[in-house]
Amino acid sequence: MNQRQLFLRHVAQTSPAPLALEIVKAEGSILWNAEGKQLVDLIAGISVCNIGHCHPKVVETIKHQADQYLHLLVYGELVETPEVQYAHYLIQHLPASLNSVYFTNSGAEAVEGAMKLAKRYTNRTQIIAFKNSYHGSTQGALSIMGDEYWRNAYRPLLPDVLHLDYNSFNDLAFITKNTACVIAETIQAEAGVKAPDKSWMQALRKKCAETGTLLILDEIQTGFGRTGTLWGFEQFDIVPDIVLLGKALGGGMPLGAFITDKSMMWSLANNPVLGHITTFGGHPVCCAAGLAAMKVLTEEKIIPHVKEKEQLFLSLLKHPEITAVRSAGLLIAVEFDSFETNKRIIDTSIENGVLTDWFLFASNCLRIAPPLNISDEEIEKACRIIVSAIEQL
Repeated sequence: MNQRQLFLRHVAQTSPAPLALEIVKAEGSILWNAEGKQLVDLIAGISVCNIGHCHPKVVETIKHQADQYLHLLVYGELVETPEVQYAHYLIQHLPASLNSVYFTNSGAEAVEGAMKLAKRYTNRTQIIAFKNSYHGSTQGALSIMGDEYWRNAYRPLLPDVLHLDYNSFNDLAFITKNTACVIAETIQAEAGVKAPDKSWMQALRKKCAETGTLLILDEIQTGFGRTGTLWGFEQFDIVPDIVLLGKALGGGMPLGAFITDKSMMWSLANNPVLGHITTFGGHPVCCAAGLAAMKVLTEEKIIPHVKEKEQLFLSLLKHPEITAVRSAGLLIAVEFDSFETNKRIIDTSIENGVLTDWFLFASNCLRIAPPLNISDEEIEKACRIIVSAIEQL
């Protein structure tokens, strides 16, 4: 059997029709399949590869760390240089109150840890999230996912979870002194790139402060320059009590984190001791790779050009069949009249050399979230192929 047949037979499938593209090489914004065909990557591993695939500085760092040591001991017991150095570098680029990093294996695990921390610190049980929000697929994260279609098959889930309308001032009244935390995406990505009003986000911050509720902002998809600033929350002039990171955090390696003030994080260390533990969270190779990638992102001045590249996409993606385009930096949703139309455009684009996809809660929207250092020439090529695919409807 060939690789594709083995893939379909032995690798767990979560949809009846996986793309099943056999990629043998990736570099920058380009993928190569088994036949040697190139594809411009407009997904970046779902906002993971923000500095492109296989950046030489990241690859070299991984090789160097592999020569030193791999896994040593369960999280938090040994001083591991990559973990310490990455935590220090992150803190240098965050507000002063976000100064303690708990590394996890993924964004979903960061969500789980933050939910536990909020309950433990506030001694409250209610968690508020928002409709059309996505925070991961584990049981706790699924409980706060904002779409009943995805939740219903796995009930019973966590109790005392309330879903509000995103960007609704009236719904802020449901946040009370019984609420442990409010978890919100800075920009709702899987809803098709829905950004809240700045005044609403500030009102949410104020309401949480008034009720002693922790504000947890999910920057798993919007962090690391995706929206045009290092952190999405910077654009709203607020600071969360806890920030969630993942995806691009590991520079292509699996890594997540929840970050808060040391005084709050300390509540996980007593009553009970080891209040949250992980075997592989903060893995030295992942932390080394993530630190190298973040240094590339910040030192090579990639983020200042994100808005320029966003405007280039917007100027080229124009067609009567496009019903709307929403963007937040290089997180862009191109909306069509239906999923069927969108899927035909996606499939044709893939055939012609552009890898793209749809959004979980907005299946009629085409996803554009490329590496942040994608070249203008690659953007122009990708947009030509997408527009051509639209014209072939």
